[in-house]
Amino acid sequence: MSGFLYPFGKRAILHFEKSISSSEGTRMSSWQARAFSRAIRAIVRRQSWGHEDALASRARRVFGAPPAYGWLAAVGLTRRACRSGSVRAEWLIPRRLRPGVVFYVHGGGFVSCSAATHRPIAAALARLTRRRVFSVDYRLAPEARLPAAHEDVAAAYGWMVSSGAHPSEIALVGDSAGGNLVLSLAVQLRDQEAAAPACVAAFSPWTDLTGRSPSVRMNADRCAMFHPENMRDFAAAALGSGQPDTPIVSPVYADLHDLPPVLLHVGSTELLLDDARRVHYRILHSNGESSLRVYDDVPHCWQMLFPFVPEAAASLRETAAFIDASLGSARRVPRVA
Repeated sequence: MSGFLYPFGKRAILHFEKSISSSEGTRMSSWQARAFSRAIRAIVRRQSWGHEDALASRARRVFGAPPAYGWLAAVGLTRRACRSGSVRAEWLIPRRLRPGVVFYVHGGGFVSCSAATHRPIAAALARLTRRRVFSVDYRLAPEARLPAAHEDVAAAYGWMVSSGAHPSEIALVGDSAGGNLVLSLAVQLRDQEAAAPACVAAFSPWTDLTGRSPSVRMNADRCAMFHPENMRDFAAAALGSGQPDTPIVSPVYADLHDLPPVLLHVGSTELLLDDARRVHYRILHSNGESSLRVYDDVPHCWQMLFPFVPEAAASLRETAAFIDASLGSARRVPRVA
């Protein structure tokens, strides 16, 4: 399996620091990952996405159309729309069910994408875990600035709990902006002294909207999808006049103690590499449980390339195993409203 795993516990910090200098970048990614990275660099990567409305419009054209294979991903699963008050989501339900629910939140820079666009990831998680996946939609910027998305995700989670799912039966999973949203949700639930979800998994989470992570500069020429200037412009579109370093919109600045177990996956050449590393460090320093795997030279949100890229399959299978272990104590199957 590509990448290197940083296990739970305080000793992981020393292992992590050693691995940074001696192991990263020493293993070659699959030819499939390299081919997709080249294609993404040629088709998607651009110096400027424009500002606010122009940026959102372009991002929605590039990222917002469901992948051509998206409908195939859901074959064999029951797909059911959820519309309840302000809650908008999609259920993906496998035929053979195990207890527990995967609460999935899509990425898209806070300005684009939907449950439909990210159906390849959600469907893969439904199949691999044999659990219901609740894939959440939320308001997008710049029409609805942050923290509107955080409010919508919290409302969807509250609706799920009120519908019969116990928090210990829920695994939070998100990619990119969605990784930000599930980490922020876990922090909010802790601060409210609410029952914690079973676990949190985040793929390449965008945790610092200030763009201060060192990898934003260090990987400027290596990232297949984004330039550093893009991160600034996406953040401006998402925030408007809001401050980028407030804990709710940039969870790397939140107090990260007493969270459920966290799994982080990120690519070695991504601008967001250190957004994941810094969260991992802070959780470990707070005596929490965090596991970080860095995959070599994969494009941002490579899990969308399941099942075509080996690293996508490896990431999602490891996440499914993490969810299985975390939900092992779940006893009942919550109803679907």
